[in-house]
Amino acid sequence: MLNDTQVRNLRPKHKLYRVSDSHGLCIEINPNGSKLWRHRYRFNNKATMMALGTYLEVSLLDARQARDRNKQLLKQGLNPKRPKIDNYRDNPDEISFKGMFFNWLNNKKDEWTPGYAEDILQRANSYLLPIIGKMPIDEISSPIMLKLLLEIQDKGLLDTLQKVKGIANRVFSHSVGMGIITVNPVRDLPNDIFKKKLIKQHATITDPKEIGLLLNMLDQHIGSDEVNAALTIAPHVFLRPGELTGLLWSEVDFHARLIRINAERMKMKKVHLVPMSNQVLITLKNLSQIDTGSDYVFPTPRNKNASITTNALLVAIRSLGIDKFTFTTHGFRHMASIRLNELGYRADIIELQLAHSKSNTVRAAYNHSDHIEERRTMMQEWSDHLAKLKDITPSLSLDNATTIDETMEQYRKSKRKTI
Repeated sequence: MLNDTQVRNLRPKHKLYRVSDSHGLCIEINPNGSKLWRHRYRFNNKATMMALGTYLEVSLLDARQARDRNKQLLKQGLNPKRPKIDNYRDNPDEISFKGMFFNWLNNKKDEWTPGYAEDILQRANSYLLPIIGKMPIDEISSPIMLKLLLEIQDKGLLDTLQKVKGIANRVFSHSVGMGIITVNPVRDLPNDIFKKKLIKQHATITDPKEIGLLLNMLDQHIGSDEVNAALTIAPHVFLRPGELTGLLWSEVDFHARLIRINAERMKMKKVHLVPMSNQVLITLKNLSQIDTGSDYVFPTPRNKNASITTNALLVAIRSLGIDKFTFTTHGFRHMASIRLNELGYRADIIELQLAHSKSNTVRAAYNHSDHIEERRTMMQEWSDHLAKLKDITPSLSLDNATTIDETMEQYRKSKRKTI
């Protein structure tokens, strides 16, 4: 029999090996140094092995007690590896991965927004349930999960990979907590196994002269009132494209001069406040005079019950000769972030107005109110800054220019002619 000192002093070798204790209990030492308690026994004349937990989380005494509990279950004719499963024979779906997934989902969904719950269900239906849904949850091993996740990675879906891995991890953790299984097969899969998603920066424009040119080019777009208005205020409000195009009149408070984006429409699931500068206020008031009968600020001309799409903004920008390498719809946010930092505004206030996550850089801003007055000042000064850049940059004809680079060259030529 082993003692604590012997267990503590066991060292890894180049191959996995096991050291016996007593009555089927042994400890498994992996080449990476991890130690796992296992219990070997026979059930229905079939040899099997059950994991009891890792050392030091499970001590020698704990492991022996777990082994003894298993022996009592064996006397009752129950498989220690699946005691609860054997009790659920009348409803086998309960102990499948699918059964435990819905057990977890129904337990948590009241804490989530409907959209988030729908995303969870959609990913499970696409990537988890068709493959492991019918499997008894205690038979799903780390190699099985690794194969499933690597197949997602091989398709290049790195963002989906992380989200599916997170869902599976939470279902298995829930099952451990419910006493259905003892080991979470996803928990110990190291992140280094998987490729990291490359963070792509959205193309934007930050040179003051080019910002002025961009604003003048946007003014030359010929389109619906809704698309034109959305393009007009996009540089001023820092909203994500979907947050802007889906703006509701109920979210616009002219009296308080605030836009209040509903939590369910925000990426961070938190109500977001956008102080309206004079420029934004005038644009929205003018738009409100058009009676569309829609709840949307920017309804599509074909259907008052739907808003214009983010693609409508993108098409409008592309129609002006601005390519994807120069500017995107997300570029308005990056343009504001970079320029405001260069102009000396507080980084935490900028991040707060961009509605970024509660990282260390913005936690103070969230913990000490929303700093709304400071943000009002910043938003008005930013709009005034944009207006100044627009006014000092000539509005050029696009007849002979197909890209913003060519428009810049026209601008340089016009400046040279005046010298």
